[in-house]
Amino acid sequence: MQITSLYAALGALLVIALASRVMLRRHSGRIGIGDAGDSELLRRIRVHANAVEYLPLGLILLGLLEWNQFAPVYVHACGATLLGGRLLHAIGMSRSSGATPERMLGMVLTLLAVVGMAVLLIWKQL
Repeated sequence: MQITSLYAALGALLVIALASRVMLRRHSGRIGIGDAGDSELLRRIRVHANAVEYLPLGLILLGLLEWNQFAPVYVHACGATLLGGRLLHAIGMSRSSGATPERMLGMVLTLLAVVGMAVLLIWKQL
C-alpha cells in the first residue's frame, strides 16, 4: 500500500504542524488545559481537530481503494484531493473563524474525495 502510505505520511505531517501551532500558542499564553477564553488558541485547536476528524476516514477509504486494486491514478487523485482539501481548509480556518474561500473549497474537496471513494468502493462491490 505504497500510495496510501505516502498520503498517510503527508497527512501525519500536516496534523503535527497543526498540533505544533496549538502547542506554541499554549506555551506563549501559559494555558495548560482548555482555551482559557483565548480565541486564537480555540481556532488553532479547532483547525487541528478538524484535520484529525476527517483524515482517518479518508485514509481508510484510500487504503481500501488501493487494496481493491483501483488504478493508481484514481488512488493518487483521491489522495491528493483529500490532502489538498484538508490543507486548504486548515489555511482558511487559520485566517478567520468565518467563511473563507480556502475553507469552503477545502471542505468541498474533502467531501468530494470521501464521497467519491465511498461510491467507487460500493460500485466495485456490485
